[in-house]
Amino acid sequence: MYSSPPTEAPLVREPLHAPVAHLVRGGIVEGVHYGSVVVLGPDGRVRFRLGDTEAAFYPRSALKPLQAVAMLRAGLPLDGELLSLAAASHSGEERHLAGTRRLLELAGLAEDDLRNVPDMPFDPVVRDAWVREGRMPSRLAQNCSGKHAAMLWTAKLNGWSLEDYLDPAHPLQRKIAATVEELTGQRIARVTVDGCGAPLFAVSLHGLARALARITSAAPGTPEAKVADAMREHAEMASGSGRDVAALMRAVPGLLAKDGFEGVQAAALPDGTAVAVKIADGANRARIPVAAAALARAGVDAGLLTEFAGEPLLGGGEPVGCVRPVRALDPVPVTA
Repeated sequence: MYSSPPTEAPLVREPLHAPVAHLVRGGIVEGVHYGSVVVLGPDGRVRFRLGDTEAAFYPRSALKPLQAVAMLRAGLPLDGELLSLAAASHSGEERHLAGTRRLLELAGLAEDDLRNVPDMPFDPVVRDAWVREGRMPSRLAQNCSGKHAAMLWTAKLNGWSLEDYLDPAHPLQRKIAATVEELTGQRIARVTVDGCGAPLFAVSLHGLARALARITSAAPGTPEAKVADAMREHAEMASGSGRDVAALMRAVPGLLAKDGFEGVQAAALPDGTAVAVKIADGANRARIPVAAAALARAGVDAGLLTEFAGEPLLGGGEPVGCVRPVRALDPVPVTA
């Protein structure tokens, strides 16, 4: 547990985002992505910020590592690839479905006990194959099914009710909320419902970066360290084959990275260096290039990040431009 109590909740306001990336075609800025970026040093201090890093926002699936920490603290006996799946926004590949079935089997439960929304697989190739085969949306295929199976198992282990495990007043969700407040270092500003049906907590971008830093820098053997180790060692189980967030963790030694819908990306290193990004319009094409620029700004070797510069912008099938982080994100020497 961290000694400092959470501070007041971040303000709910219209965020004061700033330009974070330019869409450049033929040498001219054709479009601008607004957003916010924060970089924390190993000491927890803000080394760089752009936009509004203190307003309340919804981290979406970037909160899943925190939810997994809370479940381990509540007695969930997981590690390795199944723990990574419990913190996953998975692609719906067969290994993800098999892993979720295994979680339910270990809990003595069935797919019908899940309360996440039925969906098609997230990965477009896997989804297209499902359509060709005439397969229907399912709760297992939905990208949060591993988290939901883990939530059910945690509830059952503690003797809590299963039917209402997604109710914000449920003991499980109260424990998760307490962990979110502890790790982010701030009170939750607002509670709503995520796309999968689980409670979603509003914090600040700064708070999200602080939470990831606390998870990656925690002592070995703690729930935080177990979650970080599982996700790093089984990056494809936490995401999927070909996913940029898995590639980012493979490329940067020791990095924990988690994405979220609507343009959210957080990442942290074992020494507590952390970054968090929110793209205002939710554009996925700007998320990873801006996050990679923030990591370079934080001191990560830029040579490790070259593949995350963003996909080229095409004209007539040929590269004519790119999505380029703004100049303010260019790396600068890190000073003590």
